[in-house]
Amino acid sequence: MTQTNWAAFTTAEPGLAKIAEERFGGFTHHVLATLRKDGSPRTTGLEVRFLHGELWLGMMPNSLKALDLRRDPRFALQANPGDGAGTDVGDVRVGGRAIEVGDPATKAAYVKEVEPPEPFHLFRTELTEVVRTYVEDDTYLVVEIWQPGAPVRTLRRT
Repeated sequence: MTQTNWAAFTTAEPGLAKIAEERFGGFTHHVLATLRKDGSPRTTGLEVRFLHGELWLGMMPNSLKALDLRRDPRFALQANPGDGAGTDVGDVRVGGRAIEVGDPATKAAYVKEVEPPEPFHLFRTELTEVVRTYVEDDTYLVVEIWQPGAPVRTLRRT
């Protein structure tokens, strides 16, 4: 499966990217799913940032989620659903691979803008899918699925 960064997704599907950024921007903490050593899922809270065409994941040093991603970079990130009120745009989930940033200049630029507690792990993401799920006209459950190199597929269920 092809992977791409946030900027490429935004270019390919600007409307869906805007909705996704607004959904993640509505709350500070979201839910990250990683894979443990034994392959079972681990879910944890996480803050995310959209900067310079990338979706960034920052983590405390040697956190289990960071160690999971170092071992197996696959992840799923679910936007915080909030209290359920005012979520007309629906739920958004991003899947892909998290690549740890080793370049000191890239990490320094992130620190300059975000000012995270240091030390920390920083991962940039390569997307394999973005999914939006919402209710349309109180009748249909609509699922929009984007994957690199393909247009958004829309499924409607009653």
